[in-house]
Amino acid sequence: MRRLPVYILIDTSGSMRGEPIEAVKVGLADMISTLRQDPYALETVSISIITYDREVKQILPLTELENLQLPHLTTPESGPTHMGAALELLCSRADVEVHRSTKTERGDWAPLLFILTDGKPSDTLKYEQMVPHVKSRGFANIVAFAAGPHAKTEPLKLLTAPDKIFTLDEMDAASFRKLFMWVSDVIKDGGKSVGAVESNELPPPPSAIVLSP
Repeated sequence: MRRLPVYILIDTSGSMRGEPIEAVKVGLADMISTLRQDPYALETVSISIITYDREVKQILPLTELENLQLPHLTTPESGPTHMGAALELLCSRADVEVHRSTKTERGDWAPLLFILTDGKPSDTLKYEQMVPHVKSRGFANIVAFAAGPHAKTEPLKLLTAPDKIFTLDEMDAASFRKLFMWVSDVIKDGGKSVGAVESNELPPPPSAIVLSP
């Protein structure tokens, strides 16, 4: 069966240290548990996680839900937020991991991308340079989340459409649980629409997640 690749980029800069990153861990675990209860998602969804702070790492290569074990998320005490470098790594890994269709073989469904930040890119030039490269990779949906009072939505508007950018005022476990449960709904809907680029409407978000103005 064809896969539905899902890439999740998570800001792990110093400002995420403590309760926020612990809340993200809880939300991710709930998301994986929920997806595993959906038979179609269990058969099709593969997930990759890339973290970014002063360093950028793919802490989970594209992995089927059945075999997925959540890696440990860590945050430095301080430092920059290299979101541009994260997009660069995303492109290089997607080029290797996502199977494209050929004249003789059907590849994976169009991938999904979720990006979470509580700030803004420190490497602004690289971020702006990488945006068109990400857009050229054919993601069915690029959904961005700006969490907390210091997150900036302006850079995210370069990456995706305004109706795909959401803000999250609180950064506690309850809020991140709602966020990632909604992400699981988006992923399941993406599977039902068989990854078609044209089928990119999102389900209504919960009250904790607000569409960016």
